[in-house]
Amino acid sequence: MKRSKKTLAIAMILSGSVMFSSCVGSFSLFNKLVTWNQNVGDKFTNEVVFLALNIVPVYGVCYLADALVINSIEFWSGSNPVAKVGEVKKIKGKNGDYRVETLKNGYSISKDGKSMELLFNEESQVWSVVSEGVSTELMKMKNDGTAQLYLPNGGSMDVKLDAKGLVAARQSLMDNAFFAAR
Repeated sequence: MKRSKKTLAIAMILSGSVMFSSCVGSFSLFNKLVTWNQNVGDKFTNEVVFLALNIVPVYGVCYLADALVINSIEFWSGSNPVAKVGEVKKIKGKNGDYRVETLKNGYSISKDGKSMELLFNEESQVWSVVSEGVSTELMKMKNDGTAQLYLPNGGSMDVKLDAKGLVAARQSLMDNAFFAAR
């Protein structure tokens, strides 16, 4: 029983750090354009294409579309309309490298042979973590600009989806993680 509380606390902290770290978004469209531009040809060809795409303002339009539309969709729905299902990224963390794979309904995060999934159920508007075959609900998105955050101690709290709400959620998660670790 104690192990499951620790696992839940760790999963909540990890998911909180991923989901509450920022509402900036991943800028997938802009990054895909940059990646494509870097692979057009040699460095001189890439530079000419880069300058042309700035003169025509393709870079500006992609950036603006990401900032105003695509990142907003990603933030509120939990899914990025430009993200490729099956795309794998390696992310360096404090404790080593993580492998993050984009799924149709979330992300699979693995390190050192252990993995967990952060999944979004569009019908119920619930984010869950699946670890070691056990699914645990993390939060439910609401239509009023808030989310119901499920705490490791079995309680829940409503969080306004703004900077103050995110600070309160982070504080509550850290307090509950401290008590779960005791």
